[in-house]
Parts: sequence; structure tokens; C-alpha cells
Amino acid sequence: MEKVILEEKDAVDWIYRGEGAANLILAYTGSSPAFIGKVLRIQKSQRNGKSGVKEGRALTTHERLLWRENKELTASSDREILEQLYVKHVMSPLLGPKHVDVGIRVFVTKEFLKSVEKNVTCHRPAWRVHSSQVDVNRDSVLILSDHSIFPDGNLTFCWSHVVLINTGSRFITEENAVKRNVIRFRMHQALKLHNQEISEYSEYNPLDLFSGSREGIQKAIEALYATPQNNFRVFLNGSIVFGGLGGGANSTTVQVGEAFEDILKNVIQADNGQRTTSFLQLVAETIYTFGALEQLLEVQKLDTYDIEGAIHAYYNIISQPCIVCRELCKDKLSCRYTSLHSIPLDQSLKIVKDYLIAATAKDCSLMISFRPKEDGRLPSHNTVYLGSTNQAFEYKVYFIDLDLKPLKKMEAYYELDKKIVSCYSQMMKTEPETDKAVTINSNGSVRDQRYTLEDGLFTEGCTGKCK
Repeated sequence: MEKVILEEKDAVDWIYRGEGAANLILAYTGSSPAFIGKVLRIQKSQRNGKSGVKEGRALTTHERLLWRENKELTASSDREILEQLYVKHVMSPLLGPKHVDVGIRVFVTKEFLKSVEKNVTCHRPAWRVHSSQVDVNRDSVLILSDHSIFPDGNLTFCWSHVVLINTGSRFITEENAVKRNVIRFRMHQALKLHNQEISEYSEYNPLDLFSGSREGIQKAIEALYATPQNNFRVFLNGSIVFGGLGGGANSTTVQVGEAFEDILKNVIQADNGQRTTSFLQLVAETIYTFGALEQLLEVQKLDTYDIEGAIHAYYNIISQPCIVCRELCKDKLSCRYTSLHSIPLDQSLKIVKDYLIAATAKDCSLMISFRPKEDGRLPSHNTVYLGSTNQAFEYKVYFIDLDLKPLKKMEAYYELDKKIVSCYSQMMKTEPETDKAVTINSNGSVRDQRYTLEDGLFTEGCTGKCK
């Protein structure tokens, strides 16, 4: 397939499926056997003329130093090839090759990309169109299997950005100590609400999803359904039937819930009013049975220094004066931070590389596809049983959106972290409300503190082992 060249006449067969910050995803609707059941990932560029890390050499000088142990990555001269090699050599071994699709490259003409840009613009969210466009200067795109479908139809559940980990790093400053006790997802919600990116808090708590218990996972899936935002989508036979494309939906209204319930009638064999409940049970049982989140969590845990520690190692690597140390008052600049600038270069490289790999794991998505098992047909994939409807489903699981994070983004991560903590701390002072604080202990257990900010009262419980 790598010898295939997609031309202008082929653009009509690719339709908009969705997009993220860096890429557009298109699904194939034509008749070519080579592309049936495939999706195409096209890189985007910013309308302000900036393509960031997508332009120029695949890796900067400092990035080649960071990834020097992998010769294929450092030798790559094309960003698209680099991204593919990163998934293959870094993320796939960590998450399991059976559940990571490396994809293949195919060549494209500029006319093909221009035609795609014209065709998909009306389907993209307005704010996405305003900020980015198809990068027509690329000569290749990535072709992946469409993990939202089985060959003969199915139901697919997709979640993304369900980061759990709080590092508890000793490099977290005292004024930012809230980071040790409050889930980052919750704090980030406060910033998104402040910036009017969302209209209400998500009911989802990552601790439930990563709890390792059926009850906790079920609670998390139900919360994601109630407030999907940009974290929860459902496809039926390749077409989205729940959640937003490119943007997201804040909360599930009665009307949306009724429509989804009706859509499930040909898949979930339950009475009207019970199909959605059964579907959410199916998703939760599959996640519990599969155990994929344990692998994901282990990769997230590579971030042991937190950005407040890793940023110092970053400045060591780029051989520039540490702006963070310069901003800190002398009375706050303890030996904890100054000592980081005395460590060997190899240690700085490991700290930053582990942080960036963990960042990929915190920002990826998981797709789970289901197909009802027919009597007499031998299962070709893993099987899960839904007791409430007495149905068996084949399922497959894939991690997607495993992009390499550029080294320069360390500065943006640090600035975002400051905004998240500042906004949440201000919210606690000015907006009395019921909230949740959690502490991840050194032995891996999770202490769940539910308290009311208005009166300071709280009760403690344990959600179990955080695996």
C-alpha cells in the first residue's frame, strides 16, 4: 500500500470522522479493498501560519539527544514517519502490541489534501475551522484500521483523556500542595469552566475508573455518560451516535438520552428504558475483564517528578538558565530545586523523556468495539457476557492518539500547570461547594476525602487499591 498515491479524484471517498488538536481523522466510504475498514489521519496546521513541531526537521537537536537510544527515531527526517516510529518503538511495547495500531504511510498529492480541506470544512466544529486547517504541504498521511467497526457491523465505545495520576512529587511547592490531594482532572475542570470551555463540572472521577473494582468502573462509565464533554463517544457501524465530534457535549439531556436508548434497540436486547443501562454495564464489564487500564496507569506513573521537578531537568537539557529558578524567590529556592541542576545529563534526559512518555499516556484514547456473538459462530476476538440481557459480545480494544510530545512543550505544560492550580485555588476561596480531595498514598492505596468547602467538614473512606 505504501506505493499507492492518493490523488484529487480520491478525496470524495473520505469523509470527516473527527479531529484532535493536531490531526484530522477521515473514514473511507469507497469500494477499494485496500481502504475498506480504514481511516486516514491527516496533520493540521495553524491558520496563523504556525505549524509548531510539524514543520522543519522531524526532531530538534535537543530532541535527538533525548531520543538518542532509538536510532530510527533520531534518523527520521519526516514528522509523519517519526510519529509512526514512536508508536511502534516506544508506546507499543509499553501498552502491549496487540492493542496498539502502528499504521502505514501512503503518499498523497497536494491536490488531494486541498480537496479534502474543501470537503470537510462544513462538517468541522466552527472553532476548529477558525484555528486550524489541513496541512497541504505534507506528502504522506497515515492509514490505520478503523477501530470503530467490526467487518460486519458493531457498537463502539471510545473514551479519552481520563488521566488519573497525582505524582506526590517532593518537588511540588508548598503553595501548590493542593496537587497532592486533589485529582488533576477535577482541578482542570475548574480552569475549563473559568475559560467557558465547558458549562458545568464533569461528574466523572478517574479514581473510580482506575479503582480495579466493578462498582468503581461502573460508576465512572455512568458519570462519563452523564457528562461526556470531550471524553466519551459511541459509534454504531462507524457513525457517531453519542457524544460530539471534535468539540464534545457538556451533559446528556433527556432528549439525547431517549434518542440513544432508541438507537440501541437493535443491539442491546433489553426493554425500553433499560438498554442504555445495559450498554454501560457492558462497557464497564469489558474494562474490568480486559484490565487494560493497569498498563495505562503504569505508563502514566513514569511521571515521578511532576512538571515542577521535570521542568528543571528540561532547562539542563537545552543548556539555558532556568527561568523557573529565576522566578522563585530566594527563600523558596530550596536545595530541592538547585540540586536538580547538578545532576548528570543522562539523569536529566531520563526525567524529561519519562515525563513526555507519561504525557502521551495521559492524553491518549481507548476504543472498545463490540459485536453480538451469533449462535454457532466461533469467536474471533475476546468475549464478554452481559448478564442483564443474556447476551455475549465479542470485543476488541485499542489505544489510539499516542502522539509524541515535543520537547518544547515542557514550557507549555509548566505554564498550564500554574494556571490549573491557581484557578482551582481561587475557586476554593470564592465558590463554596461540595468537592472531593484524594490522596494517593505511598503504598498505592487511595484515601478518598469528601468534604464541604463551606464548612470544612469531611469524612474519610477508602476506595481500595489503586493498581
